[in-house]
Amino acid sequence: MKKLLVAGFAALLLSSSAYAAQIQVPSNRPVISAEVPDDWTTNETGTGIEINSADNSVYLAIDIASPKKTGDMIDEAAKFLDSQGVSIDEKTQKYTEDKLNGKDIIYIEWQGKDKDGPASVGLAALILDEKTVAVLTYWGTPGQEEKNSAAVGKILASIKSAE
Repeated sequence: MKKLLVAGFAALLLSSSAYAAQIQVPSNRPVISAEVPDDWTTNETGTGIEINSADNSVYLAIDIASPKKTGDMIDEAAKFLDSQGVSIDEKTQKYTEDKLNGKDIIYIEWQGKDKDGPASVGLAALILDEKTVAVLTYWGTPGQEEKNSAAVGKILASIKSAE
């Protein structure tokens, strides 16, 4: 996931995708906002939002949790991926700590499989403040997800505290 994110940030200047107005996550009590391409679909959940690329090669979820509930949120994300037939190869796990938009972020990424074949899978915890964490779930199709890397980079670069 980090390689895809880095590629996405590098491609930001080259992308010309149309972007919708900023989405609020969650919409009833916004904690963060982000920009999503007009042709991508979004679905609000009880804790955040699911985002799918127009070609369905990329799934990204952003969920809001308290630090105490982050582990539960990650468990829920793993259960969701499992329910979708996504499996990971634990031997491919990569763990990285970094910054995203000036905030601490922890990435865990794997290679895996889904019903269509190879899959890229990632989970991340973006520390928004001492009371709030954004849990990011990523699932992509290698060989297809790369054409959406600029859009993913723009989504991530646009995440900010809601005003």
